[in-house]
Amino acid sequence: MRPVLWSKEAHEHDLEILRYIAKDSPDAAEKVVDAIEDAGKKLGEFATGRPGRVTGTYEKSLTRFPYIISYELRSIAGRESVVILRVIHTARDWPAEE
Repeated sequence: MRPVLWSKEAHEHDLEILRYIAKDSPDAAEKVVDAIEDAGKKLGEFATGRPGRVTGTYEKSLTRFPYIISYELRSIAGRESVVILRVIHTARDWPAEE
């Protein structure tokens, strides 16, 4: 099993999602964030994703929710790890290639 690390940006996106949805429904917000975090953890077991729109990344769509986890596989301390870069709503614009 690979370690899963969340970038600062991915954590911030997760909190933004929680706050936005919680305005209308705290219960729904918690369900969405739990689904995002669960999908992130599962990437450590089996990194299933399609090649990303940004070179070197992968994308994992969430089942039943309009979010995509953008991640990369990176060697950290000699061990292949999953680094979650962003959590993006499917209706938002994607970041430009860097």
